[in-house]
Amino acid sequence: MNRNNRQAGFTLIELMIVVAIIAIIAAVAIPKLVSARVSANENAAIATLRSIAAAQQQLQASAAIDTDADGGGEHGYFGELAGADFVREYNGGAPQISAITLDPTYLPTAFGNVVTDGTDGIVERQGYYYKMLLPNAAAARPIGFVAEAPTGGNPGTLPGASNSEIMWCCYAWPVQRTKTGNRAFFINQSGDVIATLNNVAATSYNGTTVIPGDDDAFTTAADMGSEPGLAAAGLNAQVGVWTPVGN
Repeated sequence: MNRNNRQAGFTLIELMIVVAIIAIIAAVAIPKLVSARVSANENAAIATLRSIAAAQQQLQASAAIDTDADGGGEHGYFGELAGADFVREYNGGAPQISAITLDPTYLPTAFGNVVTDGTDGIVERQGYYYKMLLPNAAAARPIGFVAEAPTGGNPGTLPGASNSEIMWCCYAWPVQRTKTGNRAFFINQSGDVIATLNNVAATSYNGTTVIPGDDDAFTTAADMGSEPGLAAAGLNAQVGVWTPVGN
């Protein structure tokens, strides 16, 4: 009796063909997946900045922070907006930090998870870092910037009461450029999101390695009271070319 002793299986050539096919599919699919992820994160960052603007508007309208007791509400930091840190309050003419947190909050509690960029407080959300800045107490321009404390909430030198009723700004940039996002974004009290391509090697914002300077998106150095540097309006920003983001 003849028996067939051949065992079923793949030949080396067949295996090489399968590997080659998988490699080709991966070479086509992976860049598209990365691109889709980057696009999704950028769209999420734009939506987040608009949500932050709405939260700031609601906080200011509520006058939950009014450190000069003039009835005009002031804008806040992430730690305050998310109920993670004590808010500022009136103290006989000088702002102080209270023992009160906001309830209800104006941002999700996750925004209270403030980490440091090495100097100031920032928040990470879906592949992007966010940094909130409030104005100092300067009575005339230039009006300086006061960043959030590295652990969240109010720093040692508190923002100016009158200026904080009007101004605030926030930057958003990729945690890992080209992988979690490409563009960087900015918004202030106007509610308009603007963007820069973030593709100039020396100044490309990337994680905590290259962080936006406080005045990068503004027309005048060290002045939060100046206009954002929109290229289409003939206004030059301190760093980068900034353009409006569509709806």
